[in-house]
Amino acid sequence: MYEPIRTKSVHSTADGPNPSFPHRSREEELDIQLAGHLAALLAVTDELRVLTPSADLDTAADRLAQQVTRLRGGRAPARSTTSGAGGPQAAALHRRAHTLAGRALVVAASRADTAAAILTAERMDAHSAALADGRLATAG
Repeated sequence: MYEPIRTKSVHSTADGPNPSFPHRSREEELDIQLAGHLAALLAVTDELRVLTPSADLDTAADRLAQQVTRLRGGRAPARSTTSGAGGPQAAALHRRAHTLAGRALVVAASRADTAAAILTAERMDAHSAALADGRLATAG
């Protein structure tokens, strides 16, 4: 009823797997993904540090930078040096940071990275608390 496939699959090569083609393991892919989420969270944290300076944000930014550096094999992340005004922008940044921390937490949990999972859970709590603060909640 069906005609058999007469051509080779486009998903394989004639020689089998090509050793010169770079392949990454699942763990390496998760490291890359987690480093990306943490770097994005670091960028938002740096923006928040400019808008609403605090020792908590400074410490969080340093810890995030350390985790990104660890995941990237010693390469330090780029740091943001933006400037701006507070108000609704700060609330939006806290919401964005909370979302990014949640994404990073999912990846950290899937790769069983306890240090990154604890850090991202702490950041989610901190951004939730900042949003629950009456001044930010009404601003955004």
